[in-house]
Amino acid sequence: MMKILKPLIVGILCCLLVPAIAQQNNQYVKIETAQGYCIVKLYNETPIHCDNFIKLVRARYFDATTFNRILKGFVIQGGDPDSLYDKSKTLKPEQKWIQPEFNTALYHKRGVLAMGRDDNKAKASFSTQIYMVDGKTYNNPQLDAIEKKYGLHFTEAQRETYRTIGGTPFLDQNYTVFGEIVKGMDFIDKVTAVKVNKDGNPDKEVWMKITVLSNREIAKELKTM
Repeated sequence: MMKILKPLIVGILCCLLVPAIAQQNNQYVKIETAQGYCIVKLYNETPIHCDNFIKLVRARYFDATTFNRILKGFVIQGGDPDSLYDKSKTLKPEQKWIQPEFNTALYHKRGVLAMGRDDNKAKASFSTQIYMVDGKTYNNPQLDAIEKKYGLHFTEAQRETYRTIGGTPFLDQNYTVFGEIVKGMDFIDKVTAVKVNKDGNPDKEVWMKITVLSNREIAKELKTM
């Protein structure tokens, strides 16, 4: 009897495990500008934001937008500007608010991808506005002060990252982070090097092109790192 059941049990377990493994595979996108490109891994821990982003990327929504606010030492912001979400305007179907997906393990280190928003109490994200973190480094007393002011807690690993790589720790648990650069971190340096006015608006339009990568494309990109 066991000889008959064993292959059956193994088959059932395989059927159960394959979908689970598939769900664990991260999705990757390529973000390009005239200044260069980077490869971004999207987080499985933020499925709502990732699904929304992938849907818009596949529809080429962001390709018709720009990085319109570039603040060296802070963030590179693109997609739809705040003005397109003004209450006096009628939103397009793609423009909506997404409930936050905060995770203490996901934080604003340099190179992360996150969704922008206004100052709504729910901290809901704008579905068509993105930003990438440039940031700066912080020492322990500065991180202590941020923890106290914003009610945060940084792990020692996060502190080490903020001390050495940098980021924007005061944005943690206030804006949803849903991905990070895994190749081409110098993309941040190249984009923040463009000439901007006092408000961070670039003198020359910084267009963007975002594409979802296939498994073969991902393997090729990461192999050349």
